[in-house]
Amino acid sequence: MSSVIQLNRLTRDFGSLRAVDQVSFEVERGAIFGLLGPNGSGKSTIIRMLCGVLQPTGGSAHVLGFDVAHDAEQIKRQIGYMSQSFSLYSDLSVRENIEFYGRIYGLSPEKLEQRFQEIIELTSLGDRLDQLAGSLSGGWKQRLALGCALIHEPQVLFLDEPTAGIDPVARRDLWDLLFDLAGQGVTLFVTTHYMDEAERCSDVGYIYDSRLIVCGKPDELKHLPSVTPEGTSRFEIETVDPATKLATFRELEGVRDATLFGQTIHVLADQRLSETDLIEQIQKEDKSVQIRPITPSLEDVFVTLSRAEGLNHHDIDRSKQTPVEVCPKPKSPEPTESKDVSEDQLVRKKPAPARAGLMAGFWAILVKEFSHVRREPATLLFVFAVPVLQTIIFGFAIDTQIENIPTVIYDLDGRSSARELRDAFANTRTFEIIKRVFDEDAFHYALQSGRAKVGVIIPPDYSDRLLRGEQVSVQVLIDGSDSQVATTALNASNLLGLNLSTQMAKQFAETLPRVPARDAQGAAALPLEVRPRLLYNPDLESSHFFVPGLVGIILQLVTLFLTSFAIVRERELGTLEQLFVTPVSKSGLMLGKLVPYALIGFVETLIVLTVMVFFFGVPIHGSLWELLVLSLLFLVCGLGLGMLVSTVSRTQLQAVQFAFLIMLPSVLLSGFMFPRSQMPLPIYLFTFIIPVTYFLEILRGIVLRGADITDLLPHIIGLTLCCIAIIGISLKRFQKQLS
Repeated sequence: MSSVIQLNRLTRDFGSLRAVDQVSFEVERGAIFGLLGPNGSGKSTIIRMLCGVLQPTGGSAHVLGFDVAHDAEQIKRQIGYMSQSFSLYSDLSVRENIEFYGRIYGLSPEKLEQRFQEIIELTSLGDRLDQLAGSLSGGWKQRLALGCALIHEPQVLFLDEPTAGIDPVARRDLWDLLFDLAGQGVTLFVTTHYMDEAERCSDVGYIYDSRLIVCGKPDELKHLPSVTPEGTSRFEIETVDPATKLATFRELEGVRDATLFGQTIHVLADQRLSETDLIEQIQKEDKSVQIRPITPSLEDVFVTLSRAEGLNHHDIDRSKQTPVEVCPKPKSPEPTESKDVSEDQLVRKKPAPARAGLMAGFWAILVKEFSHVRREPATLLFVFAVPVLQTIIFGFAIDTQIENIPTVIYDLDGRSSARELRDAFANTRTFEIIKRVFDEDAFHYALQSGRAKVGVIIPPDYSDRLLRGEQVSVQVLIDGSDSQVATTALNASNLLGLNLSTQMAKQFAETLPRVPARDAQGAAALPLEVRPRLLYNPDLESSHFFVPGLVGIILQLVTLFLTSFAIVRERELGTLEQLFVTPVSKSGLMLGKLVPYALIGFVETLIVLTVMVFFFGVPIHGSLWELLVLSLLFLVCGLGLGMLVSTVSRTQLQAVQFAFLIMLPSVLLSGFMFPRSQMPLPIYLFTFIIPVTYFLEILRGIVLRGADITDLLPHIIGLTLCCIAIIGISLKRFQKQLS
């Protein structure tokens, strides 16, 4: 029969650690090959290399005639993989998981329905089709995983410790399914550390400390000279409380080794020590003992070889193992279509598949992501409710119109002119008179305690000096702790003093025979009158400036965090490794995850724009359709930025850290709060690589000024280039292999 799996000195290093050390063996078509070994010996690493998701460091391997290092995508279309831990989607139903993997492998709807019925019949999952995968028991989860691995009729099935963590009955049922598959001609490659499962395999390899110790058929391995050396025999001793007597038996004369096997002890003794002699020695210690000769079990084989390998005292002499050929040297890989396979063989031969398309698996990922969102109310809440609340809360909180600054008055004059001055301060809306004090200590305490931000001292001769036509000084003390409040108070107090002085000057000018200028009504006026006019925001409402910017920042925040966890979360759950073994393309996987959230984000955009218009009264002066189209472009850019974060992160904690690292410059340097033109030149140049910078200009241009595409063309080009660069880098960084 032809070999479908060939390893030739296959090696894999992780830094200074050698996980697989020059492993060579072959697996014939239709065999059940069991790879045994303790945890950490390299079993899973070998499977991952054979499935094409882990690059070998040295040596070579072929599966179905394809090189695992160069033709990984060709291999993935013809193999099935069942990982060690449950790596399907817990929040999808049994039906949805099976149909998802059918779409991933490109099955037509008719073929998918046919295979779905066959898988359900094979695995007996018919009564659990609508049950969520995460709620299944261990045995049923393994049946579902097996069904998903078989949906596309693979020629080779890799199972990495498929019975780990399930009960004995479920283990037996699963092996019955595997025997049925082997009977249909499917080649099975199974890793395990259960010896009873090794007995079920047609061929067995044993790996220890990254090296393959031995491989062959179970019965042949039991007769290796290394297992029962010449001049020795094996016995099974049944006694009461064998654990306490194990050490005693090991010290008996002629006994080379004694190992506990359940309620019995297996003994390797010199052949010169007959069964009668052994009984006589043992019965000196224990009268109830029973002894019988046995052939070695696979556990005896592997325990013996492991000890010999671990102590480095024993080399396996392969030259004496004839006619058994242990670890046969691999031949050159045969073509995928081997002519020596008989027509009655039940393996369905398939031609070598074409290379996967650019968007392979896109539709399957798209449908799956929508199913995830449908079953995660928290995601919908985060996407739709949280942005609305953030827009409302921050829209009111971020207000640069500073009014009602708490002010304390220390009036030492107390006459009508001083009262007019107090009223003038109160009528500005900038100052709020919270207290009038009558001594200097109370005045300074109000400022020092922070209760008042501004203090006004009216001198005792205020009215007298005005009557005499003399200049009078009013002291205004301003708390400069908050520079924005202090600047507003400073400008307002200077403007108030100027206006009052102008009014007094006009009143005095009316008594003069000649004045510098007169207005249209003939009253005294200033020679020059400047009449400014405010456009786009005549009432200087800060919400008209900040709320559109806030919409852009919130859209980036939501889209960034939605996709920052897209890849890394699947990596942590193990579902990403399962996807790596399928023929889904990189672009199909990433765009399949991006498009659903882009559509959801578009709905979110409509919601926050509605809040902006109807809640804050910010009208959209430009084209709504242009705004929506460019918003969709920004959504794709923001989601791509999240994908980039997900590709560089290894854990969800790292993804959060990277996302915050991106958000801080987006808020502070994009022009959302501070004008970019006032920033130092290096920082100003840095702002051009921040995508939200362009979108804020587009958003404010269309909403506030009614700008069209021509006016915004430089910003549109900048946003488009950012989007292309981010998506391109994300696709370049994402590899369908484990690092």
